[in-house]
Amino acid sequence: METKRFNLGIEYNELHRGYHTGAIKPIIGITANFNDGNACLAEAYYASVLEAGGVPLLIPPYSQREALAETLKMVDALVLSGGADIDPRYMAQQPDYTLLHTINPKRDEQELMLVRLATDRQLPILGICRGIQTLAAALGGEVHQDIYAALGDNLLCHDQQEERGVATHEVYLVPHTRLAKIFGREKIGVNTFHHQAVSVLPQGFKVSAVAPDGVIEGMEAVDGRSIIGVQWHPESFIMKDYNTCMMPLFRWLVAEAQLYRRAKNLHRHIISIDSHCDTPMLFAEGYSLGERSNKALVDLHKMDEGALDVVTMVAYLKQEARTAASRAAAVAKAHALLKGIEERVAVCSDCVALASHPDELLPLKRSGKRVIMRGIENGFAIGDDIKKIQHYRNMGVVYMTLCHNGDNDICDSARGDGEHGGLSAFGKEVVREMNRVGMMIDLSHAAETTFYDVLKYSTVPVVCSHSSCRALCNHPRNLTDEQMRAIAAKGGVVQITMYSGFLVQDGVATLDDFMRHLFHAISVAGVSHVGIGTDFDGDGGVVGCSDASQLRNITREMLRRGLSDADIEAVWGGNWLRVMRIVQKADMNKIA
Repeated sequence: METKRFNLGIEYNELHRGYHTGAIKPIIGITANFNDGNACLAEAYYASVLEAGGVPLLIPPYSQREALAETLKMVDALVLSGGADIDPRYMAQQPDYTLLHTINPKRDEQELMLVRLATDRQLPILGICRGIQTLAAALGGEVHQDIYAALGDNLLCHDQQEERGVATHEVYLVPHTRLAKIFGREKIGVNTFHHQAVSVLPQGFKVSAVAPDGVIEGMEAVDGRSIIGVQWHPESFIMKDYNTCMMPLFRWLVAEAQLYRRAKNLHRHIISIDSHCDTPMLFAEGYSLGERSNKALVDLHKMDEGALDVVTMVAYLKQEARTAASRAAAVAKAHALLKGIEERVAVCSDCVALASHPDELLPLKRSGKRVIMRGIENGFAIGDDIKKIQHYRNMGVVYMTLCHNGDNDICDSARGDGEHGGLSAFGKEVVREMNRVGMMIDLSHAAETTFYDVLKYSTVPVVCSHSSCRALCNHPRNLTDEQMRAIAAKGGVVQITMYSGFLVQDGVATLDDFMRHLFHAISVAGVSHVGIGTDFDGDGGVVGCSDASQLRNITREMLRRGLSDADIEAVWGGNWLRVMRIVQKADMNKIA
């Protein structure tokens, strides 16, 4: 039977192989103008994308949200093209029609929505002229309705009469910005065709280019997103004598799109797991999995946008005084939170499911469902009743963190008083019982004495569901290099977390800080013993990866820093699942 061929002349299995490896050129969506009922686009835009190595795709100005979301699944980056003024009412401004030129409502409605959907999905974006203004309007910034009215008449002429491919003034590139790095210069010559400009930057952006008269000519995201907006028309230069002076900007976009495409394709066949989030703490505030939340860092929308397949939600118990009443209250609270997870999953059962065994995950992913696993943070949840371990395992709990901030009946905490000198006698029974029922032992929050006691008494590998590296941030909750080597020698896994205080001594941590810890752990413990546990909704989150929608940024950074697909698959969940399989294989009872 003859192999089916596509119009491009590529055999089907060659095309499939290309998608898998990222060899196919990235698709760059370009927004179209709208004139006289027709979608249109100047040749220079798609010519520049083609020259930079991308495949241009015209996006006409329609505003059906679901269709736009599906379109964004097909593209790897966006170019926001130039055009008419943006209606100031979208920025809560009263329009001054003596200043405004043409307004295009059809484009405004679509592109503002498109930008928000694209940024939710971490797509690389290049905004050109109107495009930089669209970025500002969509993401919370503001635009001058007319720069001459706002800034005075002593400005450069920003509406040149020369050909579009002719530079008429220079702009200064702010040092240490992406734009300065892309062009490798302090200033560049640009063309100019505008009477509007960004006046207030959106949150998470900084100025990257300025005209001599002070008009903002470029801005870029500083929170990990690959977004640049420029006020000039870089695409026009290629149409004049094949001038490639602006191609570095389009090559940057295509390179970012290629990385995005590789990450997107990789996530199609791996199982990505966040081993620890505290989202159940928000249940009392009416949290719903299926609703986009402005407060919660994890919901189904964000999981989809960040390509997160599985998250372990934990029933967190604050360490209280160990009285009979407080132990009983802790047991009741843990039970209620675990039931609360079940109830919220049941409401969205068409797109999410519970799981408690590794073999359940791949079929669920193939069926299009996200997965919630359950954990317990703080062994205070069992009180002093060893039988509760089997009870919680029967409920589907896959791991239990032995303690939190404070010693309990089981063991000493990293933030405790060293009451037991490690594991208590009861704690040793807990270790044996968790091994017996197939529940992973989590040593995050444990004192070093507890850590080494557990490694001595456990017959199976153990985990740290959300910890970071003490060599890089000297915090008692973090693991020493010796601890990481010991957990690897036992066959376990260390899940690097995103709590700022565990990543940097002072200030707010960034994605780069998280990646330093991740790669340090890999260098010490080996890539087969490291994973990711965000601690989202428990104060986890960094600039550049502040909620579940941005988790794909980690994949892009792992690719950028040279990890292989197999290594990324291991870090994103393979290592965690290996330990879970070993632990659950040791289970001597059938889970009800």
